[in-house]
Amino acid sequence: MSKGKTSISRVSSYQEIGEYWAEHDLADSWDQTKPVEFAVDILSEKIYYPLERDLANELSKLAHIRGIAAVTLLNLWIKEKLREQNA
Repeated sequence: MSKGKTSISRVSSYQEIGEYWAEHDLADSWDQTKPVEFAVDILSEKIYYPLERDLANELSKLAHIRGIAAVTLLNLWIKEKLREQNA
């Protein structure tokens, strides 16, 4: 969280934010909001494949050493292997 206070609740910790919004309604502060734009990728999809526990442990160790998430390392390796197969 940034070091400042939130714009509506005027608090500076996640705990205080939760407490504030548990007792307040956004409708009371609607005039303090502003429109924002953001992109949503509704076409992405995750498919899960089982992985042997030993392989998953090794993957996690190697990913940690490289400073990336295990899922990122796994996807990089699969992309690399698929490129090799299609070459």
